[in-house]
Amino acid sequence: MQAETGQILIAHEDIPGLMPAMTMNFDVADRTLLETLSHGDAIEFEVEFTGKAYIVTKATVVGTGATQGAGGQLGAIAPEDDPAPPFQLTDQDGNARSLEDFRGKVVVLDFIWTRCPGPCPILTGLHVDLQRRLPPALRAKTQLVSISLDPVRDTPAVMREYATKRGADLSNWSFLTGAPEQVDDVLRRYGVGSAKMPDGQVEHVVATFLIAPDGQIERRYLGLEGHDPKELLRDIERLAPRS
Repeated sequence: MQAETGQILIAHEDIPGLMPAMTMNFDVADRTLLETLSHGDAIEFEVEFTGKAYIVTKATVVGTGATQGAGGQLGAIAPEDDPAPPFQLTDQDGNARSLEDFRGKVVVLDFIWTRCPGPCPILTGLHVDLQRRLPPALRAKTQLVSISLDPVRDTPAVMREYATKRGADLSNWSFLTGAPEQVDDVLRRYGVGSAKMPDGQVEHVVATFLIAPDGQIERRYLGLEGHDPKELLRDIERLAPRS
């Protein structure tokens, strides 16, 4: 569970007609539900797909001490009003890109992995919607950035293919990857994961960071339900430098 983000991490069996067996973060309909659950509980749960998010509406504990994923803990999410942790990674064209390269622009930073069968493609779709809403003058002051959670598989070419298939305009959107130790350091400092599961799935927090032109974290959008392209657009308009 991540009470701060209003999400619950569940390793589940196949959900017919919805998704294959996997480990993923779900939003919850009511955060008080999290108070009834503990790390390691085995649960039966009901989930609703809204078209934008998978939301757990009910969960009942049926056992405790369930086996957990193999691989690290998800960290504390980097806080608002702190400087955004720097990074230097490689984009979809093989070029070095750092956070400093985008200083003076509003940065919309998220974390995805290209083989994700659940929230990542939805998150990318929401940000494609956002990108298409940006008027030309505002687009010139905005940079979208997606960092891979699975750098071993997500080569620059794979990241480019993922971006292109989902309609991302790469003129102001960078899809970044790099050496595993580089990426792991970035993920740790932003507090989003990741923990690798034996089946190849990646545990992570669904989070987007809005970084102001001066490099400060202005806002965090947590869970798919917390990602509204219209709200993001309003925040970008507020933060964008005047010219």
